[in-house]
Amino acid sequence: MKSNLHFIERIIEKDIENGFPIEKIKFRFPPEPNGYLHIGHVKAIFLNFELGKKYKSPVYLRFDDTNPIGESKTYIESIKKDILFLGFKWDIESYASDYFQKLYEWSLKLIKENKAYVDEQSQEIIQFQRKNPFESGINSFYRNRPVDENLYLFERMKNGFLEEGSCVLRAKINMSSSNMNMRDPIMYRILKRKHHRCGLQWCIYPTYDWTHGQCDYIEQISHSLCSLEFENKRPLYNWYINQIHKSKKISKKIIPKQIEFSRLNLSHTITSKRKIQCLIEKKIIQSWDDPRILTISGLRRKGYTSTSLKNFVHNVGITKRNNIIDISFLEFWIRNHLNKIAPRVMVVLNPVKLVIDNYSMNTTEWVESENNPENINFGKRKIPFSKYIYIEKDDFLEKEERNFFRLSIGKEVRLKNAYIIKAHSVIKNCKGEIKEIHCTYDSKSKSGKNKKTETKKRIKSTLHWVSVKHSFPVEINLYNYLFLKRNPNLDFSTCINVKSKNKIIGYAEPYLKRAKEGEHFQFQRIGYFYTEKISFEKIIFNQTVSIKNKWKNK
Repeated sequence: MKSNLHFIERIIEKDIENGFPIEKIKFRFPPEPNGYLHIGHVKAIFLNFELGKKYKSPVYLRFDDTNPIGESKTYIESIKKDILFLGFKWDIESYASDYFQKLYEWSLKLIKENKAYVDEQSQEIIQFQRKNPFESGINSFYRNRPVDENLYLFERMKNGFLEEGSCVLRAKINMSSSNMNMRDPIMYRILKRKHHRCGLQWCIYPTYDWTHGQCDYIEQISHSLCSLEFENKRPLYNWYINQIHKSKKISKKIIPKQIEFSRLNLSHTITSKRKIQCLIEKKIIQSWDDPRILTISGLRRKGYTSTSLKNFVHNVGITKRNNIIDISFLEFWIRNHLNKIAPRVMVVLNPVKLVIDNYSMNTTEWVESENNPENINFGKRKIPFSKYIYIEKDDFLEKEERNFFRLSIGKEVRLKNAYIIKAHSVIKNCKGEIKEIHCTYDSKSKSGKNKKTETKKRIKSTLHWVSVKHSFPVEINLYNYLFLKRNPNLDFSTCINVKSKNKIIGYAEPYLKRAKEGEHFQFQRIGYFYTEKISFEKIIFNQTVSIKNKWKNK
């Protein structure tokens, strides 16, 4: 067996060695359609679909639509869109609701075998009677109710004669089990709500625990892969399936094998759908696809590529060890990809006017720049250079300070792809703010000139810039982490970063006028940006990631 296989691949390979027919290997991705997919789902999607490719096995997209509260077709469509964005295509689309009738029939079977009963106690009493893993639970007063009475009451539940919360159907397993999941778990509850597919056909709905394994069994999923929090539920998963499998007495039926892997937890973010919904309701974020949260659609709006997300998950690896991955590792992989595919352009975010005193007022010079030095196929472009240009305010200090290598009075810097300049004075407004910086340029220092005639100076700093009369305004959304704490899950509402989004107007070189929606760019010395929207009046860019690689520093 190859040593570079992750532990799930080793399990599957061992099953094949022991005689499991490779043609019967089958996987599934079973999201609940009550919200958008997030970065944690990328790991599960990647794992199931990549295994499907490896073993040439079908992969089901099964929607776990067992709770009509909060589920909708909108979420279903968003889930499909996200999976396709990641570059995967499911073989069969199915729904847990496809099997509601079969699940109901199997529930009747368990009642008839005295392995399930209707309990009329409240949720609070049921929870109290379960106790804890260190002491035995208390049997429900209704646990030994006659089979005929259970069948009668369950039929009344199904037909809508009983109210929500009045009773539930529970499996009869072991109230003394050290595994709390085995202490007579709930199989059905009454919910008189409209289902997105079934309408008002059903008013009882199966729980996830009862549905999940049976759907795997019906669809003959060979390896049911789920996150580590389901490890304690594996005995219940197996118990339910065995009740059906034994009664069918069909030896050719595959019994699914549940395998757990660690969740993908990232720093400075939350992935709980309930908490994300809370952020939306409180208007802290705009929607499920807000670029400040790590839903797949939010990442897509921010400019993350499917390649970067898959590379990230691949390098995180598939293990059984839970830990928190620093978000800078995710940023490393999008930066790594965009460095290869994004054209370099010059945009000034916080401009101050710079006047080159010894440059002609009537001259416009077109300097040449590579669009992406990483790939010569990107070609070159011409950038207009003139007497009046914008540079970043942060790139100038009137009086030079230690470790400040940019422009100051009496100091020289190079303007990227153009000339070396030297600042000599400033003009300020009535508030004492710098209005203009005046400088001179060295006409023999133009970038790209013949090395024999070029001025030989060692310049420590190169600044980006745009020509004032040739530049145009663009709207830019700058993003910081939404949460100030590395692990915000416990008290997420108390560590909101109120400066997580900043909308500004920057000034761009003319080349960006040809930008199209969905294109990526590197704003030189600043970061990578994604063209979200283009209208007649403006172009909107979302910041994807800064230019600085924080992961290497860690």
